[in-house]
Amino acid sequence: MDSFREVDLVNRDPNDLNSHVKVSFEDVIAEPDSSHSLDCVWTCSHSVFECSKGCWYKFLTLCFSLPISFFWGIEFAYITFDHVWQFTPALRVFSIHCGSAQKFFTVCLQCCLGPICETCGLFFSQITVKNS
Repeated sequence: MDSFREVDLVNRDPNDLNSHVKVSFEDVIAEPDSSHSLDCVWTCSHSVFECSKGCWYKFLTLCFSLPISFFWGIEFAYITFDHVWQFTPALRVFSIHCGSAQKFFTVCLQCCLGPICETCGLFFSQITVKNS
């Protein structure tokens, strides 16, 4: 079964879905050249930022990732069910009906408007324009 394939523990975003949340200290906090804090403050701030971001992310995923994964599994199962058993068959029925309607209107237009357009074409083809 394809759903139980091996999980890649190194590259966890192979399709680059969440590149917009790749945030590091330098992306959030920056000091201009005219204003610098003490080097030890800057170094400690960097460490505290990275550590707290990493620890809190791990804590939040530990607490909430399983229930959220369960919810999203159900949601995508429902979406798949809808498409397989409702939307795709409904679109197929609609397509069949539209094909029949297209043939019906084509015949009507050819029978009713075709002769009128052909007559108008013959009438206007007899007009000659002379430039003087």
